[in-house]
Amino acid sequence: MNGFYASVELLEHPELAEQPVAVCGDPQSRHGIILAKNEPAKKYGIVTAETVWQAKKKCPHLVLVKPHHDKYKSFSREINKIYLEYTDMVEPFSIDESWLDVTASRRLFGSGRTIADTIRARIRNELGLTLSAGVSYNKIFAKMGSEYKKPDATTEITRDNFKELLWPKPVGEMFFVGWSTREKLNSMGIYTIGDLAAGDPRMLENLLGKQGPLLCRYANGLDDSPVAAFDQREKIKSVGNGITFRRNLSDKEDILTAVTSLSDTVAGRLRKYQMKAGGVKVDIKDPFFKTISRQKQLQLPTNLAEEIRKAALEIINGSWKSGSPIRLLTVTAINLTDETAEEQLSLFSLSEKDREKSESIERTMDKIREKYGSSSIVYGQILDNDLGIEL
Repeated sequence: MNGFYASVELLEHPELAEQPVAVCGDPQSRHGIILAKNEPAKKYGIVTAETVWQAKKKCPHLVLVKPHHDKYKSFSREINKIYLEYTDMVEPFSIDESWLDVTASRRLFGSGRTIADTIRARIRNELGLTLSAGVSYNKIFAKMGSEYKKPDATTEITRDNFKELLWPKPVGEMFFVGWSTREKLNSMGIYTIGDLAAGDPRMLENLLGKQGPLLCRYANGLDDSPVAAFDQREKIKSVGNGITFRRNLSDKEDILTAVTSLSDTVAGRLRKYQMKAGGVKVDIKDPFFKTISRQKQLQLPTNLAEEIRKAALEIINGSWKSGSPIRLLTVTAINLTDETAEEQLSLFSLSEKDREKSESIERTMDKIREKYGSSSIVYGQILDNDLGIEL
């Protein structure tokens, strides 16, 4: 999708369509990062993930709007519904990107380019959004084709033209090559995708590990990874929630409030996905952006907020100096299993009866929130907080 978040927001504010607009968190709550921008903003050099103050230096009259993630998820579902009318081989890559394998659909709907153009027109006419499509014989080049020309365009990369289209481009535009990898490649005299394609796999492995030869293969069009069917996608590997707080956490009471809220959200998502966590990970960032990450295994898999909270607090108490300020805190459920998987009770955990009671209470809370909204029932610890934790 083209500027997905910004495009969704502009549907309700068409008067801003010709002005530079960016979606960002609330700067007053210290979430001042650009999440998305429209085409006029791009012309000023506004880029995703830069700070608001940096963006404002480039474009003082930049219009900032807050994100509405529920809207983005809703549009993402509608977009994938359209995709599924052309093939069941739809593999979402992110909230606004999906791979489609239309090999078996061409007799019904035409060539890959024809299908891409049809889908682009439908999404533009039915949803008011635009997308750029990449058509190719493998997933890597299809993704790179979607980035080749924007907005609202289709680029076809074939076995015959990929060298002409892609090899002259900077190596940083190769899929999976980030800033750090680009710098390492440049240090070895590899500046273009063509240079990468011609690279020595052994040298690349010494430089980048197993990723090196793999990137070389990708640059040569040698990707045979399949597109997963929509109902056979790989299960999620972790579920987390993090908050950059309005003010630094300064004492145990602040930490308890934050962890209570984060654990409640994580546990609710686990139950929604019908999964349990075999471990808990905590990421802590201080006001100077120093970050630590710690984790621990649980005696029993869980989807209960109180057990996730207990584990998270144990991690923090054992790894963070008491009284040291905390700017950002993330609690993540890791080592996930199906909630129906058999488990062996531990003598040191809650009794089976107590766990069943706790799970019943928390699932009742899920139902109340589903019916009346996420803030309809909350833990008392979170009420009237001044940390920026939304109810």
